[in-house]
Amino acid sequence: MPGVAARKNQERKRENAMEQPAADDYAKERYGVLPLIQSQDKPDRVLVRVKDLTGEKADEVVWVRGRVHTSRAKGKNIFLKMVFEWVCTNCILHILLRIKENICQFQIYVISLAEPRLPLQLDDAIRPEVDGEEEGRATVNQDTRLDNRVIDLRTCTSQAVFRLQSGICQLFRETLIQKGFVEIQTPKIISAASEGGANVFTVSYFKSNAYLAQSPQLYKQMCICADFDKVFCIGPVFRAEDSNTHRHLTEFVGLDIEMAFNYHYHEVVDEIADTMVQIFKGLQERFQTEIQTVSKQFPCEPFKFLEPTLRLEFPEALAMLREAGVEMGDEDDLSTPSEKLLGRLVKEKYDTDFYILDKYPLAVRPFYTMPDPKNPKTSNSYDMFMRGEEILSGAQRVHDPQLLTERAMHHGIDLEKIKAYIDSFRFGAPPHAGGGIGLERVTMLYLGLSNVRQTSMFPRDPKRLTP
Repeated sequence: MPGVAARKNQERKRENAMEQPAADDYAKERYGVLPLIQSQDKPDRVLVRVKDLTGEKADEVVWVRGRVHTSRAKGKNIFLKMVFEWVCTNCILHILLRIKENICQFQIYVISLAEPRLPLQLDDAIRPEVDGEEEGRATVNQDTRLDNRVIDLRTCTSQAVFRLQSGICQLFRETLIQKGFVEIQTPKIISAASEGGANVFTVSYFKSNAYLAQSPQLYKQMCICADFDKVFCIGPVFRAEDSNTHRHLTEFVGLDIEMAFNYHYHEVVDEIADTMVQIFKGLQERFQTEIQTVSKQFPCEPFKFLEPTLRLEFPEALAMLREAGVEMGDEDDLSTPSEKLLGRLVKEKYDTDFYILDKYPLAVRPFYTMPDPKNPKTSNSYDMFMRGEEILSGAQRVHDPQLLTERAMHHGIDLEKIKAYIDSFRFGAPPHAGGGIGLERVTMLYLGLSNVRQTSMFPRDPKRLTP
């Protein structure tokens, strides 16, 4: 059995490491390998974090835990470079320290051994990016990083990325709760495709088939119909799109919002935009260390935003693109190159990396999007952009079952497959709007990174299903 063989191999390594030191080793009582921790006792010993080793602890005996980053032998001395806060690579140690009059007395004990050869070197993995390749410059490619993700996640850059990403979730939740929203949890195994399209994963469900949710939208809207007024959820979203781009994943974390409004869907747009602004401000205030850590390896201009957020209408964006030489019809959707160009034009004109594009053509939006009452070719829909890439798509939803049926028929959708969706509006539904945000994409664009796989802890795309 592989598990038994691996355990025996670890035991042999531990036994070899615990062999008696040479007779002239005068420090032999100050280091060694501790027995495997199997929760056999509860020693009266407090482990102190390195950041808490202040002057107040001078002349105290303290225990710390760390992972060896690199070691270099010189004669009978071995110099260790330790990284405690970011937890780097190789063996994990318990170290007893006593600092007195600038002299450090210590004992070192191994509590977890590691293989001597690593599939990637941490120093290579954190080397800053440069223009062009330097001769002899060791690099770590993306597939090697992702194939050995546990080690790659030990780098200070990866640690900073995902600590900041955790902060985005925390700020999203904090801000919306303060605004009176209720957090909900929605099913991810559903009976029909959420978006009504073909980009859905089919799974076997006992004697029939089910689907992985492309969006929590139906359930968000049902909660609005149930008079929750303002709801949000954080959870996985699945898209069976064979897109091998820098910004697409087949599974990502969705930050979803839905809200009833009084008179105009801009009430919701403003609430979502302010939520994003509060997230940006919170990241600046709480995560400067992480931002600076990432920028050392991946230099990028600081993220800029306006307060209140810039809002453009689709015809305005169309005019800017046409002036820049882009040929587009009035009812054409934005291509990825056009989105990026528009982002650059907006940055030059308004000095912001974050903006809203409102009033999309009705022809390019889903069937449940509310038409603009003043222009039948326009819709009450909007996208939000960071550094020229879309991070949120949203709209006022059609909440009238008759109009919803007409729009679905116009799009050629089988009404039987969305019957439960339409029926949810037959018992009275307030006007409402919402949107969905991709967490990994927001993290990538805020930090100015080049690939969403850098901000997905264990990414899933058409070519990757492990680890």
